[in-house]
Amino acid sequence: MTGARTDCAPRTHRGDEVRLWICANDDLGPGMATALAGHWLDEHELATADRFVFERDRRQYLVAHVMVRRLLSLETGVPEALVELRRSDRGRPSLRPPDGGLRCGHGELDFNLSHAHGYNAIVVARGRRVGVDVERFDRVGGRALEGIAESFTPGERRQLAGLPAGGVRDRAVLRLWTLKEAYSKARGLGLGLPFDSFGFVLSGSDRVLAFEPPADDPAGRWSFLALEPEPDLLLSVAVEAGAEPPRAVHLHGGFPWRPAALRDSFTPGHPAPLLTPGTLSVPGTAAPAAARPGPVRPGPAGTPPHHTEAPRSAA
Repeated sequence: MTGARTDCAPRTHRGDEVRLWICANDDLGPGMATALAGHWLDEHELATADRFVFERDRRQYLVAHVMVRRLLSLETGVPEALVELRRSDRGRPSLRPPDGGLRCGHGELDFNLSHAHGYNAIVVARGRRVGVDVERFDRVGGRALEGIAESFTPGERRQLAGLPAGGVRDRAVLRLWTLKEAYSKARGLGLGLPFDSFGFVLSGSDRVLAFEPPADDPAGRWSFLALEPEPDLLLSVAVEAGAEPPRAVHLHGGFPWRPAALRDSFTPGHPAPLLTPGTLSVPGTAAPAAARPGPVRPGPAGTPPHHTEAPRSAA
């Protein structure tokens, strides 16, 4: 069994477009997830699935990874079971191009996966690095969020201290966390990148107003998108600028049995304006106000999301 079909996505994947899929575990029945995993996943993935103690965690892993293979098949024309993945020293998977090249599309393909409490998010792009992180706001307690905030830059912690205690501050903490995760995953560093070495300034609507990159990425040419595709489901995407800024991020919903299921489209805009090094990451410096980017290098700010149809909820 190699999959429902190996057709390519209906349009050639443009280099300035990014595809984002969000899928709940309930979109794929337990029996179907197990059956597809048995046919599609490689030995490494099957061994990983078998190590989970709780069935809910094993199911989460299976749905996420059969979804990865289905999407990569749609993007490349390679049957799901024949998709070959390679993994970096830090465990980040990437596609190993088949002999003779990919059947569909042009340019090197990059993807990233995140899953949390019954939801899975995958972002796919060509010719640029991408990262995604998804978290359930209603599954993270205030005490845990206080601990998370301790890993942020001094400037970010000062921004948070100026927000009302409770839901507003907690949401800002989790949004910053998802942005940091998305960026570090796009870089292929994961938690190996200290979260107090780079930071963000947010507007009240979760839009990234400015970005202080870590010292090893001084150019910092990244666009960021902060969404809430379902109530209390916070999702952040980091997109490398590449040869040209990304033109659109297309959000799809459900398990990708077919290439369609487009829910929404967003304009991530130009790369985020860069803060002067040390603005957020050096203790004792004045943090910029949360409603404006503060000292930035010249450059256009990212444009707010543009909706082609009304989303369920988008930040």
